[in-house]
Amino acid sequence: MTDVFGNLANWLHQVFIVQFDGWVLLGFVAQLFFTMRFVVQWLASERAKRSVVPIAFWFFSLGGGALLFVYAIQRRDPVFIAGQGMGLFIYIRNLWLIANERKAAMSKVD
Repeated sequence: MTDVFGNLANWLHQVFIVQFDGWVLLGFVAQLFFTMRFVVQWLASERAKRSVVPIAFWFFSLGGGALLFVYAIQRRDPVFIAGQGMGLFIYIRNLWLIANERKAAMSKVD
């Protein structure tokens, strides 16, 4: 049993300490941005007492997705590159649609 814990401790040390560098730090920062989009969405929904997707969700998605995309390219992970790359188009498109909607609403007010 101690051998299992020893192997686990060694693996954790290799993964989280030995290979830690600037790229791993970027990956963690990117993941924090990506996670914040869910926190922002959850808080906005709780405040409104209904499901809401605030604009900050899309900005955190874009920021986190872009950083994770760079991280995936550096790591040369084709699955991660494809997943984050496709997501970037969706985030940009949603922000574009929101901007057009706000522009149209502003022109109606004038």
